[in-house]
Parts: sequence; C-alpha cells; structure tokens
Amino acid sequence: MRIAIPDWEGRVSPVFDVAATLVVADIGDGRLGNRQTVQLVNGDMHARARQLADLEVNVLVCGAISLPLETVLDSAGIEVFSQTCGEVDVVLAAFVAGSVPEDAFLMPGSCGRRRFRRRRRGPRGQGARDRKV
Repeated sequence: MRIAIPDWEGRVSPVFDVAATLVVADIGDGRLGNRQTVQLVNGDMHARARQLADLEVNVLVCGAISLPLETVLDSAGIEVFSQTCGEVDVVLAAFVAGSVPEDAFLMPGSCGRRRFRRRRRGPRGQGARDRKV
C-alpha cells in the first residue's frame, strides 16, 4: 500500500487543496518501506488527483479537503482520511501500526471524519429536505 500525507513544516498540512509538498511512503507487512517527499503540482483539482494516481497512492491522510477534490480522488480509487492533524512522522507511524484514524489525530473543532459516500440523487427538488413527514 502507498500512503500520502501533505507536509507543512513537519506537520500534516491543514488544507490539502493548497498543500505544496507530500510525503509518500510504502507500507507492507506492518512496516514502513520507501519514503519520499514530492512537490505537488499547482493546478486544478484534476491535476492534483492525477498526480496522486500517477504516484500510485492508495490512501491520502490529510487535514481539511474540499468536497469536490475528495470526490475526484474517490473516483480515482484513492481512499481519503481527512480532518487529521499532527506531526507527519507520528501520524505515519500510527497508520503503519493500524491506529489511524483515531480521535487523537482529529483536527480541533472537527465533528469527526467525513466519510465519503457516493449518493445517487434524483431530479432537483426531490431531496430529503423536500419530503413531507
């Protein structure tokens, strides 16, 4: 498995959409393998998702992320664990040990991790808000 964590001065970057660098590491048999730091492209969300796909990233552990970018990453087959904070090395070690996501790594003020689920929506005006109870 290949994991990516956006890095800002040794900590998980608070917003993935504008992060500049990424730590990419291989994990296998409960051990940390090759690790590299990569410069992220400045571009639209599709270019950023394409870069992660080209790096063969399976999992992105990040701070905040916009829903459109998370959707693009999901459609590229990349699992996202958002609302994560802390030192990159500590978060990476916890992930290797199988203990991420844990509440200890949740961003302050976060109501929990957003679990991305694809939803099929009907025509406009037929959402849950419009149903009569």
